[in-house]
Amino acid sequence: MGFGRTRTAGLWAAALTAVLGAALLGTLQARAGKKGTPREGAETMADQRLTPLQEAVTRRGATEPPFQNEYWDNKKPGIYVDVATGEALFSSLDKFDSGTGWPSFTKPLAAGRIVETKDFKLSLERTEVRSQAGDSHLGHLFPDGPGPTGARYCINSAALRFVPVERMAAEGYGDQLAQFGCESAALAGGCFWGMEEILRKVPGVVATVVGYTGGRTQDPVYETVKTGETGHAESILVTFDPRKLTYAELLGYFFRMHDPTTPDRQGNDAGTQYRSAIFYASEDQRRVAEEVRARVTKGGKWRRPITTQIVPAAKFYSAEESHQRYLEKHPGGYTCHFLRD
Repeated sequence: MGFGRTRTAGLWAAALTAVLGAALLGTLQARAGKKGTPREGAETMADQRLTPLQEAVTRRGATEPPFQNEYWDNKKPGIYVDVATGEALFSSLDKFDSGTGWPSFTKPLAAGRIVETKDFKLSLERTEVRSQAGDSHLGHLFPDGPGPTGARYCINSAALRFVPVERMAAEGYGDQLAQFGCESAALAGGCFWGMEEILRKVPGVVATVVGYTGGRTQDPVYETVKTGETGHAESILVTFDPRKLTYAELLGYFFRMHDPTTPDRQGNDAGTQYRSAIFYASEDQRRVAEEVRARVTKGGKWRRPITTQIVPAAKFYSAEESHQRYLEKHPGGYTCHFLRD
């Protein structure tokens, strides 16, 4: 993931020293409550959730100390989002070790998500970078990065939140999975405890998260979903590597692990929240889902008609932590799921 240490010499070394001195002073002043003036209209509801350091960096233009921040040496795969708004900004695939002690990237995820402005605060012309949606101060752009562009986006960790690959789909960043060679699939087939216990062990599955989708209400919780009145189905969001496990193969496990002929019921669990459904995220997934369902129907293993719904993916809400990997935490817990021959 790294390109190795890049050169920082001459004028840039002097500039970095000046920046560092002023940055540390700005950080200390911000921590002491000596705040500058934020940009007019920049404050959002998200600001109320920022830590003092995050607020100082994103809204006051302070800079955190080098080598003493959260992500300067982070090598995990995933994306970096605006800490204030959640806007996806940078990828770990473009992160490199610049030797400066701050997270450094060769490019943003998309040019339109970054705004570049001239900064003369230190009597030295620099290029400031801010997030487009949140107008958060992120850091600066320097021309001493690796080839071919030579760009180094020097970014404050405090302006970012890291979302690892295994959490990207669950947090709404499934559209960014392709760059890491992954896809996501949302499936419903009864109690999510048993579904997850089987699917998380399938080779090629990167991550699983249980939750609720396909309903009418926002921010559902278990106590409301179990009434059947929200319209949500207990579901599992699977992140998988299609090079090791194709979507069709994943659906093969799905149809083997539950009874797709019992509408709104699995085992002892009854209600619309226990329906069988495939929530497709693309036309290609829809096509494959219909092909697999047709193949299962023609296979003749089920005497009753297949009732599995194939519907467009809706917003997925992660379930409470107590439900995640429930049967791993409680090996003797209830399940009606097993892999059929």
